[in-house]
Amino acid sequence: MKSDIKTLKRITKPIFDDIKLFEEEFKNALHSEVRLINMIGKYIIHHKGKHIRPILTILSSRVCGQPTLNSYRAAAMIELLHIATLIHDDVVDEAEKRRGFPSINRVWKNKIAVLMGDFILSKTLINMVGLKDFAALQLIADTAEKLAAGEILQIEKSLTRSMTEEVYYDMIYQKTASLISTCCELGAITSTGKDKDRLAMINYGTKLGMAFQVKDDLFDILGNEKATGKKIGADVKRNMITLPLIYAYKKISKTEHKQVKKILALKKKSRTDLNDLKEIIDRVGGFNYAKDKISEFNNQAIDALSPYPESPYKKSMVDLISFNAQRKG
Repeated sequence: MKSDIKTLKRITKPIFDDIKLFEEEFKNALHSEVRLINMIGKYIIHHKGKHIRPILTILSSRVCGQPTLNSYRAAAMIELLHIATLIHDDVVDEAEKRRGFPSINRVWKNKIAVLMGDFILSKTLINMVGLKDFAALQLIADTAEKLAAGEILQIEKSLTRSMTEEVYYDMIYQKTASLISTCCELGAITSTGKDKDRLAMINYGTKLGMAFQVKDDLFDILGNEKATGKKIGADVKRNMITLPLIYAYKKISKTEHKQVKKILALKKKSRTDLNDLKEIIDRVGGFNYAKDKISEFNNQAIDALSPYPESPYKKSMVDLISFNAQRKG
């Protein structure tokens, strides 16, 4: 994780001053007259993530043109929306850790966590109105809908055991890639506003977002808790079917198919169960298939940037693609 942060500092060096302006907008947006809200807000800021999404908004605005005040406000909003969904996800998943630290629901219990998530969502809405930009408003509203729909689609398919590769891509687009795509498109909207810039940033963000989620799905089975800050095998334990397993289902024998179904049917899955599952997936090439898909999405993201001249900002956007492929958590 430390090496990730070091690499990210190098990538974001060209927008160091822009990030300071975003952080000011973000801090102001979280402020409240309620002491407990401010206490939780400080906890969120202190244990902040990598801020990949606002970084993408700023870099996109720089690649397309020049950032405006709305670029920094949009970056803050998108991070607020992201955090609100994470807080609610942790309650639903009964998560005990987030980024290696106790989750908000663990520290302040579920009721406060849900209400804090609601408060942050309301702050997102208030700040959206402050943009006074209908295109940005419509985009953020549509994205919020996709995020929720994607999560529900994943739960539905895990319950019915009917996840296909096509449905999987649709699901990860909605629950992850749509938000990353929106970050990039907002950079275009708040700088030039040109359709060609919006389309290029949508393509880049969508492909990066798809690669990002497939990478996270690999972490769920192959990662380690210290590096990722999350419990390993959490998705498998909740019967969430991801790309390596979808691919493995096509390749395994009938006997192994029964074994996999038996493991997934277990209410409590042991480390041994997870290792058995990992071994089956690995043997038939499920992990390599997922890694190849990440490379495919990465190449498509790089292609989306081809119309733009070389610059430190474009280089940082290309470097973020490599960063995602190599990140440890």
